[in-house]
Amino acid sequence: MSGPELAPDAVPDPNRVHIFDTTLRDGEQSPGISLNTQEKVEIAHQLARLGVDVIEAGFPITSPGDFEAVEAIARNVEGPVICGLARTHKADIDAAWGAIKDSVRPSAQDHA
Repeated sequence: MSGPELAPDAVPDPNRVHIFDTTLRDGEQSPGISLNTQEKVEIAHQLARLGVDVIEAGFPITSPGDFEAVEAIARNVEGPVICGLARTHKADIDAAWGAIKDSVRPSAQDHA
C-alpha cells in the first residue's frame, strides 16, 4: 500500500505525518488484554476523534470474534481508513475484505 487515499478535496502536504494506528490489532497481543467488539468500536471512535489516519482494526481471519469486531468498526467508524490485516493467502484476503467492505474508506494490509 502506498498510503491512505486522500479525500477528493484534500490537498497533499509533503510535511504532513500520517498516523497508522495498530492499537486494536497489535495491542491485543499484550498479555492479559482481551477486548470485546463494543470495546474495540469505542476505542476506534476515540482514535477517529484524535485524527488518526488509518486504523488497523484487526486480523479478521484469526477468529469469528475478530472478524465481527473489524466489521463493526468498518460499519460504524467514519474518518480514518479502516484496515484489516491479511497474509497473502486467498482466505485471509477474502476475510479481510469481507470485514471491511462496508467502510467508507476500506483498506486491506498484506502481511507476507
